[in-house]
Amino acid sequence: MPLPALILSFAAAAAAQAAVPPRPGFISRSSRRIFISPMGERFTTDKGGDAIAAWFQQADANHDGVITVDEMKKDAERYFVILDTNHDGEIDPDEISHYEQTVAPQFLRSSNLLGLAEPVASTDTNFNRGVSLQEFTVAAGRRFNALDINHEGKLTLDGLRSLRPPEPEREKKDDSAPQLDANADTGGG
Repeated sequence: MPLPALILSFAAAAAAQAAVPPRPGFISRSSRRIFISPMGERFTTDKGGDAIAAWFQQADANHDGVITVDEMKKDAERYFVILDTNHDGEIDPDEISHYEQTVAPQFLRSSNLLGLAEPVASTDTNFNRGVSLQEFTVAAGRRFNALDINHEGKLTLDGLRSLRPPEPEREKKDDSAPQLDANADTGGG
């Protein structure tokens, strides 16, 4: 491919990526915290916010401070309806692709408590490349059990927070390290 055509293809790809509108009410990626719920829903808060708490408050339907397996399944049903954009009762391959490319690209999907690389596609247990509501809610029950590490039949916000890996520390610039002179080999100043 000639260089001008290559540059144009990169520019077109960048423009297409920029054309995806940001979710309303959220600020730039560099200052927000992202959490992917056990069923794959993306939650974002600004720096200092708690995206796990945002999901927890939504899933805790009766607001008693715990999520039961029934509440987790109901929350999964609610999210299934969102993912099933053509409302045919199945999250089909196109809808899964939309999820994977737009809603939660690969670099975001690892932001979940279970380490699921494909939180939506992995619920397809009959391997027909689509996800039924039954498959999705069965997966919600299994994921609830995986998160209920104390086998109490409930999830608490503090318990879920304890499962989240710590935020990676940013590298700090070491000002005590000797600085290299870029012109040392040329004798220039």
